[in-house]
Amino acid sequence: MGTPYPTPIAPSQTRIGWIGIGVMGAAMASRLLSAGYSLTIYARTPSKSLSLQSQGALLASSPRDVAQYSDVVFTMLGHPQDVREIVLGSDGLLSGLNPNSVMIDTTSSHPALAREMLAAAREKACWAVDAPVSGGDVGARDGKLAIFAGGDGGVVNWLTPLFEVLGRATYMGEAGCGQSSKIANQIMVGANLLGLSEGLVFAERAGLDVKQFMEAVRGGAAGSMAMELFGERMIGRDFRPGGFAEYLVKDLGMGVDVVEEGEDERVVVLPGAALCKQLFSGMVANGDAKLGTQGIITVIERINGKS
Repeated sequence: MGTPYPTPIAPSQTRIGWIGIGVMGAAMASRLLSAGYSLTIYARTPSKSLSLQSQGALLASSPRDVAQYSDVVFTMLGHPQDVREIVLGSDGLLSGLNPNSVMIDTTSSHPALAREMLAAAREKACWAVDAPVSGGDVGARDGKLAIFAGGDGGVVNWLTPLFEVLGRATYMGEAGCGQSSKIANQIMVGANLLGLSEGLVFAERAGLDVKQFMEAVRGGAAGSMAMELFGERMIGRDFRPGGFAEYLVKDLGMGVDVVEEGEDERVVVLPGAALCKQLFSGMVANGDAKLGTQGIITVIERINGKS
C-alpha cells in the first residue's frame, strides 16, 4: 500500500475539515476542536456555524475550499443524496482534495455509495472511509460513539487518534461495510425503541407507575441502551432530537429494500424492520419528522386512542 497518509495524526500537524453541523455533527466537531485540532467548516446556513467559529473553527465558502485546506475531511449529513452532492458535485470535496488526503463519511448512508466514493478518491490518489456512528446526541457530546469503519484497514488504523476523540471505532471490513453495519444497527435500534414504547404504553394502561416500572426492569432482560438513552425522555415527553425520526425511516429503508449485487442476488427479508419502518413512517406522516426517534411512543399512543 505504500505510505498514502499526509502526516502523523497530531493536533499540531493535521488540518481537519468538517461538513454537516447539525445536532450530531456540531457536537463531534466541537470535541475535535477541544482536543486541539484546527477545523475548517462549511455550512449551507452560515449562522449555524457561529458556535464552532467561537471555538476557533474557520468558515469556508464551499466544500471544495474545505478540501483544499484539509488533510482529513469529515462529513455528517442527512441523506445519501446530500453526501453525493457534497462529495461528488461540481464544487464538491472531491474537486478540491489534495493528494493523500482522506474523506471520512459519518453519515448513515448507502454501502454502494461508500464504494463509489472510495473508487473516485483513489483516482485522485486520495482515500475515503465510511464510518457511520451510533450513540445519539449524548454519545456525540461525551465522546462515546460507536464508530463502524469501512475501507482500507491501514487508513482506518492511521485515523485511530481522531476516532478516539469521538468514541470507539471498530474496523468492519472493506468499503461499504461500515454502512452495512450501521443499517444492521438501526434495525436493532428501531426494534428496541418500538418494544420500549409498547412496554411503557402497556404499563401505563395497566395502571402502573411507569417510572417505577422502568426502574424495576432496566437491570433485567428488558434493559437496553435504548432504555438508558430514551426511556426517561419518553416518560417525560422530551422528544428533542438526538437523531431525527425521518432519518431512521431512511436507514430502515436501506435495510428493508436492500439488494446486494454479486453472483447471486440476495434479498434480505426483514419483517420486523418493515413494521418498524411503517410505524416510524406514520410518525413522519403525523408531522413529527423532526422529532427524536424516541417520539415513536406517540404513534403507539395514537393507535391506542391517546392523542
